[in-house]
Amino acid sequence: MKEILRKSGKGFSLKIAFLVSLVAVALSSFVFSKSSKGILDAGIKADTLPKVKLPEGVDPNSDDWKGIDLEPKQPVLPLSVAEEQKQFLLPPGYKIEPILTEPAIQQPGAIAFDGNGRMYVLELRSYMLDADSKNELEPTSRISRWEDKNNDGVYETGTTFLDKLIFPRFVLPYGKDCILTMESDADNVYKYTDTNGDGKADKKELFTTKYGRSGNVEHQQAFMYYGMDNWLYSTVNAFRVRETPNGVIREKTGFNRAQWGVTHDDDGKLWFQGGASGLPSHFQFPIHYGNFEVPNEFAKGFDVPWGAAVKIADMQGGMDEIRQPDGSLNRVTGSAGNDVYRGDRLPSNLRGQYFYGEPVARIVRQINPVVTEGVTTLHNVFQDQKSEFLRSTDPLFRPVDMATAPDGTMYIVDMYHGIIQEGQWTQKGTYLRTKIEQYQLDKVVGLGRIWRITYDGKERDKSQPKMLNESAAALVKHLEHPNGWRRDAAQQLLVLKKDLSVVPALKTMATSSKNELARIHAIWTLEGLGALKTDLAKKLLKDANPRIRIQALRTGETLYKAGAKELEAEYKAALNDANTDVVVQAMLSAKVLKIDDLESGIKSAIASNKAVGVKLIGEQIITPPKPRNNGPFGGVELSKDQKESIDRGMVIYSELCSQCHGNNGMGAPGGNGKLMAPALAGSQRIQAHPEYAIKVVLHGMEGNIEGKSYAGGLMAPMKDHDDVWVADVVSYIRNGLSNDASLVTPKQVEKIRAKTVNQSVLYKYDQLIKNTPKEIQVSDGLKITASHTASTRIGGNVSPQSAFTYEGWSTGKKQEKGMWYQVELPKAMNISELQFNSAAIRRFGPRNGTTPPPPPQVIQTFPRKYTVEASVDGNTWEQTAQGLVGNEGDNTVPLSTPKVKFLRIKLEEGLDQETEAIPWTMKQVKIFGLQ
Repeated sequence: MKEILRKSGKGFSLKIAFLVSLVAVALSSFVFSKSSKGILDAGIKADTLPKVKLPEGVDPNSDDWKGIDLEPKQPVLPLSVAEEQKQFLLPPGYKIEPILTEPAIQQPGAIAFDGNGRMYVLELRSYMLDADSKNELEPTSRISRWEDKNNDGVYETGTTFLDKLIFPRFVLPYGKDCILTMESDADNVYKYTDTNGDGKADKKELFTTKYGRSGNVEHQQAFMYYGMDNWLYSTVNAFRVRETPNGVIREKTGFNRAQWGVTHDDDGKLWFQGGASGLPSHFQFPIHYGNFEVPNEFAKGFDVPWGAAVKIADMQGGMDEIRQPDGSLNRVTGSAGNDVYRGDRLPSNLRGQYFYGEPVARIVRQINPVVTEGVTTLHNVFQDQKSEFLRSTDPLFRPVDMATAPDGTMYIVDMYHGIIQEGQWTQKGTYLRTKIEQYQLDKVVGLGRIWRITYDGKERDKSQPKMLNESAAALVKHLEHPNGWRRDAAQQLLVLKKDLSVVPALKTMATSSKNELARIHAIWTLEGLGALKTDLAKKLLKDANPRIRIQALRTGETLYKAGAKELEAEYKAALNDANTDVVVQAMLSAKVLKIDDLESGIKSAIASNKAVGVKLIGEQIITPPKPRNNGPFGGVELSKDQKESIDRGMVIYSELCSQCHGNNGMGAPGGNGKLMAPALAGSQRIQAHPEYAIKVVLHGMEGNIEGKSYAGGLMAPMKDHDDVWVADVVSYIRNGLSNDASLVTPKQVEKIRAKTVNQSVLYKYDQLIKNTPKEIQVSDGLKITASHTASTRIGGNVSPQSAFTYEGWSTGKKQEKGMWYQVELPKAMNISELQFNSAAIRRFGPRNGTTPPPPPQVIQTFPRKYTVEASVDGNTWEQTAQGLVGNEGDNTVPLSTPKVKFLRIKLEEGLDQETEAIPWTMKQVKIFGLQ
């Protein structure tokens, strides 16, 4: 059976497999009943059950442990699909049915649909296979694709679309037979395409870089999501990205503080789902306007879950987090997955309601968002009944994602797993580990079910979508569909097709359709196609419908950023709109666009409109709350000097460079379909090694670039300007134009100026790119060794190669003189630069009863003094840089080696005087060189 299901790249039918699995699981359920009698009859004797006890050193009277039941318990065993189905509790009229289960899938974490309604499943097969998260970063996860070919409601036919993945972070269908995804601890997002129709990706292309973040698998970025505004968002990352003809650009956003879940409502507002908080994390206003402090976002009692009696009390927080006597959770502590229901095959009163999963409480919650005077408050619909929308008495029910489906219903992703907490919090001595061992929860792995929610008298939509095969004209009609999923899919495919023949139909729909939701999608589709013009935007800004005026303000931002400053009067006028929601939107748009005399306009709006939202947003725009982080795209906060350099560079760019490169860095039109100069926003050349941009600014460039010609013809040299001027403008271009790259210092410019002093003519692109250092990747064939290697996290890899990822590498013991880290290159190269990051470790003291824990101990792990050596043969070494002193965070070492095959970092001194075992750590290692 397993061999049949594991066939990669070939379609397989699950009819027989599904029947066999049902019989097998049913028999298992029969043998291993949840009653003690059933288990004992199966041969599990009481005297063989685990005997747990209080960990050494804990206070039995502390809040965590007081009252804990440590008696031997029968193990929690998985139920058959049919038996689990019986454990669900739903409001009257609702039903739940399985559509895809194990063994076809294992440990599903998220789902997404392509334009034909095929369901992609993110299978996190390495998640918590034991209490120590062993092998969690092994390449055993996959993304599978499923379809219901006979239209009976069950997804019976599937393929392994992408295999051997390291805990993938998301799956986003992106056009025909194509997805976007990335792996844990990585920095790049890739586009994978099935080019031959066999259901397996066979083409891999880089989509965007610098997308990763550090942390365990629960704390890294996730859920790349296509918003109605045609930008891509994710949890954790404080930026959004967007594909353009000239590359992927990005813009800074507010901090969403989410972990696992992004969705949007009918107006395109994004909703982000928190993780450890157990609450929605950002939902008041679109995230790209930044963060605002809104009091009373949640109704009283919102943080109290009302799950069914699961009785095993396996909550990380300990006994004070448990409702007695039923053993359920008494305060939300974790959440995963979210959906604003926008379908058409469940009761109409569910439309616009927000749903999310709380897998620790074993519930799916329904939320009613109530908007009053421009501010939203969230209410648990079933709070008064002390209940939830969906509950289960099965302790293994783990809702981790949900989605409005192509058939108009809602799907629930149930990982059906024993442990639903990362290994960092399940270690020996913890309350949760004690419960895991008591009930043998670590034995329940490799399962997973996906369910459909239905309602009596409302049949699922059996008209299966075929949008991937339809013309652009046919896709336009789907924008009027009552199911929001179909409208979203049609819009995305229209934007990706770039077929401008439908622009007239879209304009008609945007201005005169009687379907309000179709108008909204038509407006955003025009924006995505670059076909929204100023005259139409002005017309929509005067529309009688306030929802349309709001969308016009938002889409108009794209035009204004591109130079349509004539819209400024309309934005100022909207500050005095009769509708409160329009006024709030006008303030947000004016803020992000930096409209002139904004403060005066906001004060006038506050004086004339007494709504709570107008006052709250207006005052915080005038006097912003202190942000948690001012760094670019969530990075380290910039210093005063760096901010001043960026500001000076922006002035230089606006006065000089924008004439050819465009106000937003997308290139200024030059006639005949050409740009005056190449786009800088989203350019991989600009964001790679800074030497490329510095050389071009200093000495200019002429001719074609990557086969493209430009109306401007050439870039004039700017070497007459001093090093500070060059550093300022290059820093702004690399970081202030939708790019995310390091800043440049005057010293770097000085070195490159000296190195290229004999460059007397303008560069040709082919010549310059050939002589610009390139990053040498692990995939190029690097062989990496080290004198000492240890894992940097629980369940992590023990490999020096991890230094090239966000996971990182550690010596695992105190720094000693002579410790080394070595890279063997695939061929001899000239090495020009080495980069690495050494982050501090924070060690937390034990929690003692109700006493607050002491502040964490901060331990710096950078190398105190080190040498960089190079070798041709790995035997004879020469020092290329010595006496180097490391620092916390990023370390950059300029090098200039002859052709060498080996590079080694070696500690010149240890930490003999330190009592703490302070290791040497590195992550995000990068090596630049020339072949």
